[in-house]
Amino acid sequence: MFRRIDDRFLASPQITITDIADAKALGVTTIVNNRPDGEEPAEAQGAEIEAAAVAAGLAYVAIPVTHAGFSAPQIKAMADALQTADGPVLAYCRSGTRSTLLWALARTRLGDDKASLQAKVAAGGYDLSSIEPLIDLVASNR
Repeated sequence: MFRRIDDRFLASPQITITDIADAKALGVTTIVNNRPDGEEPAEAQGAEIEAAAVAAGLAYVAIPVTHAGFSAPQIKAMADALQTADGPVLAYCRSGTRSTLLWALARTRLGDDKASLQAKVAAGGYDLSSIEPLIDLVASNR
């Protein structure tokens, strides 16, 4: 279920409370929730995941991303979460796509080049083509 994008980032579809232990066993130290509460009311909401993560000794960060797209504050918040994490980060949303795309934008802000990001994302089963112009914009503003 978890897709390793690089040695410090994993993406996933919606996680459950029991997935927290699996993440911790993989060395994950921070959970990033990119899913807005209420997007799927039958699934675990942010507060439930946060409580389970904290109980397991993991950091938790909420950076909800709607289907409206990505904003500069979201990109900065993800970059900050990646930089302050004590180890690998697991980010989740409905399918893992928004989390992966936000990770790529944050890594672009932090100086990674588009070609290496494309390769990592593709190896994880995702595609950056939908946000390439935004990656270029973020790269030009760093």
